[in-house]
Amino acid sequence: MKNKKGLNGAKAVNGIKAVNGMLGRSNGLNGHNGQNGHSNGHNGHNGHNGHNGIHAANGLGTVAKDKSKIYRPTEKEPFMNERQKEYFRQKLAIWREDILKEAKDTLQHLQDENVNHPDLADRASSETDRAIELRARDRQRKLINKIDAALHRIDDGTYGYCEETGEPIGIKRLEARPIATLSVEAQERHERRERIYRDD
Repeated sequence: MKNKKGLNGAKAVNGIKAVNGMLGRSNGLNGHNGQNGHSNGHNGHNGHNGHNGIHAANGLGTVAKDKSKIYRPTEKEPFMNERQKEYFRQKLAIWREDILKEAKDTLQHLQDENVNHPDLADRASSETDRAIELRARDRQRKLINKIDAALHRIDDGTYGYCEETGEPIGIKRLEARPIATLSVEAQERHERRERIYRDD
């Protein structure tokens, strides 16, 4: 009976060991899976970062691409090719629009100021401001005419060439003054003649 108990006890012990062994294997397996899960999660995290890295790289590429779209004419290109003509056409059109907006604001201000001023000092000041604004409006009108003439020259193919010599005016000068009709040399000669005439 003791042996049986002992045997049963041994079996029980062995059974416990077996159970413990099974639990151990199970825990080991779970632990291994958990490790894989952690590893996969870690890899997934890295994958996510990699995915973000791709997006970031693509974003930088888009910015670089957008910057590359900004065109500036250079002396290395054929002078007044189609791309340069379009560039100066847009530059002149934007300038024209800005001047018209400024002229509209000036006119509105003149209308607002067109009131009776009981005080003589206020009236005199208002008349002075009005005269200044009228001169500015006249300059704007003349400038609009010059811009329209430049746009017409782009259309007929003479834009960018000196009216006096027929030589290219040059990109740098046109960038600084898109309505220029004379090269730097011709402009200097023109100014010298004007000074001589004034002196006479």
